[in-house]
Amino acid sequence: MKQQDRVLEIIRLLKAEYPISRTALNYNAPWQLLISTILSAQCTDKRVNMVTEKLFRKYPNLEDIAGADITELEQDVKSTGFYRQKAKNILNGSNILLNEFEGEVPNSMEELITLPGVARKTANVVLSSAYGITEGIAVDTHVKRVSFRLGLTEHTDPNKIEQDLMELSPKEEWNDLSMRLILHGRNVCSARKPKHDICMLEHLCPRKGV
Repeated sequence: MKQQDRVLEIIRLLKAEYPISRTALNYNAPWQLLISTILSAQCTDKRVNMVTEKLFRKYPNLEDIAGADITELEQDVKSTGFYRQKAKNILNGSNILLNEFEGEVPNSMEELITLPGVARKTANVVLSSAYGITEGIAVDTHVKRVSFRLGLTEHTDPNKIEQDLMELSPKEEWNDLSMRLILHGRNVCSARKPKHDICMLEHLCPRKGV
């Protein structure tokens, strides 16, 4: 099977297995999604949602969180890990949004990646989930692992992985492909013990049994 045909079959099977594909992060506004995605670095979405449930109740709008005490904010997000840097990025980013973007989260990749703590992965999540804009493919640890095991990339750098996946898949599938690879990584293709016996992609996987 040609690589392009194999990729389309992978997409078809993922779509059948995970018909609903959306971020697991809870949010009611783009600025909340931005903060949640920043907090999700090296942290589970479940933990982030537990933290933000209290965080967004304590700081119900962007002005509130932009005026937060940094030490207090650090404690609010401590359980997500790397909390000092995350709190700093959230505080500085919130003030930049208020002062330079009129309190609105920008809807372009170029502007989003100027914000502290925002790289292409975070920007892709915000663009696709908050604005329905397809700019690229969000590459997190699950996408990185699963795409490598499926032979869709030989790279370890997220930006290079993103480029490989973009070249192999139709643009209209980019947003959902990222979400479905994440779901597959969580449910089946785990880091420590992949569940080959229940994997619907097993026959398409060059690294099965690894």
